[in-house]
Amino acid sequence: MTVLPNIRDLSLEEIEVLIASLGKEKYRARQIMKWLYVGGATSFAEMTTLAREFRTRMEGLTRIAEPAIDRIQTASDGTKKALFRIEDGLFIESVLIPGRNHWTACISTQAGCAMGCRFCLTGRQGLRRNLLPSEITGQMTMLRRHTPEGPEIKNIVLMGMGEPLANYDHTLKAVRILTSDHGLGFSNRKITVSTCGIAPLIVKLGKDVCVNLAISLNAPDDRRRDELMPVNRKYPLRELLAACRDYPMPGRRMLTFEYILMAGVNDSPADAEKLARLLRGIRCKLNLIAFNEFPGAPYRTPTPEAVSAFQQVLLDRHYTAILRASRGRDILAACGQLSGQAASDNGFPKRADTFGPEGGN
Repeated sequence: MTVLPNIRDLSLEEIEVLIASLGKEKYRARQIMKWLYVGGATSFAEMTTLAREFRTRMEGLTRIAEPAIDRIQTASDGTKKALFRIEDGLFIESVLIPGRNHWTACISTQAGCAMGCRFCLTGRQGLRRNLLPSEITGQMTMLRRHTPEGPEIKNIVLMGMGEPLANYDHTLKAVRILTSDHGLGFSNRKITVSTCGIAPLIVKLGKDVCVNLAISLNAPDDRRRDELMPVNRKYPLRELLAACRDYPMPGRRMLTFEYILMAGVNDSPADAEKLARLLRGIRCKLNLIAFNEFPGAPYRTPTPEAVSAFQQVLLDRHYTAILRASRGRDILAACGQLSGQAASDNGFPKRADTFGPEGGN
């Protein structure tokens, strides 16, 4: 049986082409986008500003589908993790992180991940498949409509499951819908794309769309980065940092380098000195993250003293270096812990297909 295309996978321009083929005015596409992303319509029947005959024709050509929330867990620190079931039965996760007066949504761009970073639980699964634009933006539309925190989500980071730049076209289309006045209407200042370092696509992203960029760095030299992050063997630090220097950042914005500190691996003051030299001349800030352990993890969390000493070296070299608190560890919602499975009561992942309907812990 032929499956109709999901209209949520189409850009405004693609919807305009579709409805022009039906002899309709282009502005109807903007109306449809508003119904989908502002009005929360889940059927064409709800789009009452469109003629009934037109709605019927659209129903015969396209469908409307979003991921389904399977379960929401709440951590002791208030962080929430949503498990989504997508149409082919795979599962992905998003995280809602509380701030002082707002929430940040961390959303996924792939089911699984092919990058194989040794410190990341998601990478242990391998890649199941790329997410479609509707499955990326659908995490946001569902969180907005079906969680109390939804209206207070002010920031979006594409650093959940998967490598956004390895799903480039779908990620780009999703970002454009997220920031469109006819879509979800987020400012591009509030969108951050995180990458493990696919250098050629970093430059391309900066030319195609204006968003914040975060780079997962995690080592001050190629030898250790090769071991921790296989992508470095293809795009070593010299090539990666050249792409970062070429990335256009308007105004006073800065690149963000994420650095996960692992005990005895990359967390010494000497490593911090080397990192400071490596990033010299790049307008950036550093987010320092103590490694979040997970069952079977090959690394350990460094001591608070080691983390503080590492940070102080960078501060003394006049870098903005922020210790980023790890949120949601007890439900495996922290950085590097997403797996498409929620945590069971003992903290270990449990198979997603054993879950019941949506609920709390």
